[in-house]
Amino acid sequence: MIKRINKKNKNIGGGPLGNISDGILPQDAATVAQISVVQANLDATNAANATAFSTSALTTDSITEKTALANITVNSAIIMKHATAAINVTATATAAQVKTGYITSTSAAAVTITLPTGTLLGAALGAVQGTIHDLFIDNTAGANTVTIAVAVNGIISAAATAGAGAGAGLLTVPSGVTGQACFRLMFSSATAYTFSRIA
Repeated sequence: MIKRINKKNKNIGGGPLGNISDGILPQDAATVAQISVVQANLDATNAANATAFSTSALTTDSITEKTALANITVNSAIIMKHATAAINVTATATAAQVKTGYITSTSAAAVTITLPTGTLLGAALGAVQGTIHDLFIDNTAGANTVTIAVAVNGIISAAATAGAGAGAGLLTVPSGVTGQACFRLMFSSATAYTFSRIA
């Protein structure tokens, strides 16, 4: 049996099936049960896809800016807890290792870490012009010096060139308690970056 609906909108369960106007609505119990199942599935899917917010924390694997140039404002300190990648012999760091943002070395011998090419690192980071990535080097458990070397399309910045022996251009990281450094990588395109030491 079917019943014609008048032109006023009717709502079914407050869900996306609710706005039906000037149509027909099945009245048999089986169809009503099917509609209830569909609505329940939609509600469950929406709940599963929702980002968890609370008054004390935001839990999510990624934050995406939905409105162009709207920016993201944080009114508290940002605490970074990196996964780490170990490089204990002279080698070219992989894009995946640099992407972690934190490389450790525990070598007794001197280690030179060559940065990945702009193309490889840019692809790993999804980089565009204006992408910024910080890379920390931790040699506190090492027993010799770690040196950072330039890559193809991954070169030291003008500031680093001017201060090649110290400051922004210091590419060596000592071992022991002072053996930490931070390098800032700045992309000028999807496949090219410069870098400077900032700590």
